[in-house]
Amino acid sequence: MSILPLSALQLQHKVSSERVSSGVLDLDAMLEGRGFFRGSSVLVTGTAGSGKTTLAASFVEAACRRGERCLYIDFEESRDQVARNMKSVGLDLHHWVNDGLLAHEAWRPTQFGIEMHLLRIYKLVEKFKPQCVVIDPITNLLNGSSENEVYSMLMRLIDFLKSAGITAFFVSLTGGGNGLEQTTVGISSLTDTWILLRDIELSGERNRCIYVLKSRGMAHSNQLREFVMTKRGIKLIPAYIGTGGVLTGSSRVAQEAREKAEAVRSQIAFEREQEEIERKKIVLEAQAAALQAEIASVEKETKKITSETHEREQQSKRDRVTLARSRHAS
Repeated sequence: MSILPLSALQLQHKVSSERVSSGVLDLDAMLEGRGFFRGSSVLVTGTAGSGKTTLAASFVEAACRRGERCLYIDFEESRDQVARNMKSVGLDLHHWVNDGLLAHEAWRPTQFGIEMHLLRIYKLVEKFKPQCVVIDPITNLLNGSSENEVYSMLMRLIDFLKSAGITAFFVSLTGGGNGLEQTTVGISSLTDTWILLRDIELSGERNRCIYVLKSRGMAHSNQLREFVMTKRGIKLIPAYIGTGGVLTGSSRVAQEAREKAEAVRSQIAFEREQEEIERKKIVLEAQAAALQAEIASVEKETKKITSETHEREQQSKRDRVTLARSRHAS
């Protein structure tokens, strides 16, 4: 017989100021450059194919690289299937399982009742003693259980993990349309950090985007970032705002190309204007030099005329003196 507490009614969890990486450096940068608080709860929601499991696996990879034990509970895919899929983005989960740092458990949500799911997770945590726990996806627990039952179970689980100082990472599937910023189970208010993944349709493409809806106790970016999965993991592309809103995919590339071409044209026009200004400057300097030379010539001629005039005046005075003397003599 196992007895599980209903919840931590007094809310006296110990908290830590230590930070742990999300496994995606670009996402850490959106969280003051330091990631999540240790022992906090993180919720990632998004539509099918938006990259939720890849983000969860990146978090697991970062935890194991730090030498921490991580418990990954999967209600949708087998351990081997997840490990195979994650290799396409450069994540080797089998390696961490073999090293004893990752316990990857997978079972159908219909296998047990909601209380048995909670009990099994409790026992796995007590046995493996992880520093991080990932549950992917919590929405599958609704199969065979009511929303209120799942909410109660998750609230008790969050209380249990917080009391143990374990960082919890929950994945939740949402539908499309206007309900993206809602969770089917409704636990967003219980979690400390809420990250939303969504698809944006533009120019005949669907591109993934990510943004942080909330992250308690820290400043966080309010930008919508394009979310790209590469062979070396997840990369977030800086937000690119066009006249019609955020641009992603080929629309962003095309707009960047247009702006680069416009920048080149502007640079060429600027250089031409500079050349014309330089040419005019040379012409004006030549004209100024010619004027200076002409002024110097005029000044020289003026001095010469002045000198000659002065000399004539002096000669005239001498002639008059000579003439006067000659008349006085006679």
